[in-house]
Formats: sequence, structure tokens, C-alpha cells
Amino acid sequence: MNQNNYCVIMAGGVGSRFWPYSRNHRPKQFLDFFGTGRSLLQQTVDRFRPIVPIENILIVTNIMYRDVILEQVPDLRPEQILCEPARRNTAPCIGYAVAHISARTDKANIVVAASDHLILQEDEFHRVITTGLEFVEKNDVLLTLGMKPTRPETGYGYIQKDNGKGIMDNVPDGICKVKTFTEKPNLELAKVFVESGEFLWNSGIFLWNLQAIRRAFRAFQPVIADAFKAGEHMMGSPEEIDYIQRVFPTLPSISVDYGIMEKAQNVFVMEASFGWSDLGTWGSLYSLGDKDENGNVSLKSDALFYNSKGNIVTLEPGKLAVINGLEDCIVAEADGVLLICKQQDEQFIRQMVADVEIKYGGKFN
Repeated sequence: MNQNNYCVIMAGGVGSRFWPYSRNHRPKQFLDFFGTGRSLLQQTVDRFRPIVPIENILIVTNIMYRDVILEQVPDLRPEQILCEPARRNTAPCIGYAVAHISARTDKANIVVAASDHLILQEDEFHRVITTGLEFVEKNDVLLTLGMKPTRPETGYGYIQKDNGKGIMDNVPDGICKVKTFTEKPNLELAKVFVESGEFLWNSGIFLWNLQAIRRAFRAFQPVIADAFKAGEHMMGSPEEIDYIQRVFPTLPSISVDYGIMEKAQNVFVMEASFGWSDLGTWGSLYSLGDKDENGNVSLKSDALFYNSKGNIVTLEPGKLAVINGLEDCIVAEADGVLLICKQQDEQFIRQMVADVEIKYGGKFN
């Protein structure tokens, strides 16, 4: 195992699209959706253990989740949990982690991943990540993983390959320059992307060496770079928390995709296929769930279906759902809240959560 390998896991989201199963006090990354006995976060940490020394794994999260992370991953030291006092999207999140790594070493190969991805083929995942880390160790590049699309998905961003290697020699097979990034397309455009063979799903998994990402922050996000450079000497010291509490909320809220990856010229993509899914919606869970003869999915729940098809159901343990005449719906119950919603309308769940907050305060969020 390369002792210069580092992993940054982003685990600060609230998972509101999975409400009411995912709640503010315990969002989706801390839940076990499929009854494996391991939460999504625990599975993510386990996935990187063969590649990255456990002491080189950093988890960036909201301060309210610090204790649950230490509970779920007890072999992490408290200083490996980087707590954001405010939500500022992924660029400040990654900038914080980069500052922490910079305080420890000037030579690091870094992989950045979300805490809520599902990976079905872990041996292939390990091969891809190892290849990517070896590539970025030797090259001044920003590398992202692009998943070979299996369907015209409208819930993912896309990366267009230009099938060139740039000016570098000895670029591994499957790695090429990025031509364009595209946000989530409509269905017609997604079909064109898939049929062209030029586009990959944007996985949100990034790899780079420490110096390359520091240069990218200085070039494209100087406000973030300057803020963390000024506080770099405090990382890992008692002064860190006060500094982050004071400075972090003042940083711009911007994604690393928009703030850096779409602006830089040294961006490469590695095509991969290891059973990846971004568990961002009920629809993604439905597509992965075991279906009965009528396409109904019951996640860790007891359910009887009559004249019903295409539904996904999840309940608290010990409860039974008996469903008649329902099609293509989400039925989710947790902590005193029952949601029944058409799958095609799941994009409105965030608005529902906001309306519940307005009417009932924080009681059901």
C-alpha cells in the first residue's frame, strides 16, 4: 500500500430527497438501505481500506454529524473528522481537506469521493482507483472517473471525451482528455449522449496529487486558496476549530465541478464500469432493488401488493404495508411520517420538506 495515498470522503449532506427515511439528525450516509449491516458511510470507508492507510482517510462533514461518524468508524481519530460550521458546497469542503493534508506532507496522491455511492464490483473499483492514483502521482493532472452509461439517465451530469491524450506520453488505456462537462440533461438529450458513445456519467469521484490541486485552487478559486493557506499552520492544532468557525462561513458556496474542473485545461477522465450508482433519489433505489413479478420493490420491509405495480416501499421494522391499486409510487414511513408520492414527482420532495418545515417547524425534519 502506498503510504502517500490519501482519501477525502464528503459526508455533510442532509439527504432531503430521501425524506422521511433520511432526516436532518441522521441523513442517508449513516443509514443501511439494503440490510447489509453497514451504513453507506461504513461501506465507503471499508472500500478504501485496501488502498489508503486508515490514518490517511479524512471525512469532511457538518459539525452535527461528528459523533455519529466516530461511532460508526471507531478506528478513526477525532482529528480525521473535519467539521464544517456551514454548508458551502464541495469546493470549500475539498479546500479544507487539502489544507489539512498540506499541513502533514508535501507529497500526496488524493482520491475524493462522496459517502453515499453504491459500488457493486469492489475488486474492479480497487483496480481503477489504484491505476488512477498511480497516474496522478506522476502527472500534473486533475482526473475524474466517468462511468460508462447503461441508460439515458437524466439524474446525472455527463462528461464528453475528446479521445485525445494531450501532450503526455504513457497515458494508460481508458484515460483521455475531457472535452466538455454537461449538467443533467433532459431525456431526449440524454438519449443522444448515450447513443453517441462519446459521453460518460459524471461520478463525482476525483483523483489528483497535492501540488496539482493546490495550483488549481490558486488559479481558479483564489479566495478559498488564500483562506486555507492563511490557516494551514493551524491544521491539527487547538487553533484549527476557532479558525474554521470564523473563516469557513465567509467562503463562496461553489462546487468543485463548476469552480475548478470546468475551468482547468489539464482535466482528464478515466472510463470505468464497476457497478456504480449515486444513491441520490428514490428512483435510484428502485432501479437497484429486488422486484417482484409486478415490479414492486420492498426495502427491508414486509409488504403485500394487490393490483399494484412499479412501487417502492420502505417501513420501520415490525410494520406491514398492504397495498391495493397503486402504481409507480413511493411509500416511505419513518419516525412518525408517512410519504406517498408518485415516483415521477420525487423532484418535489424537497419542496414538501420545506413546506413541512414552515407548517410544523423542525418536528418532522
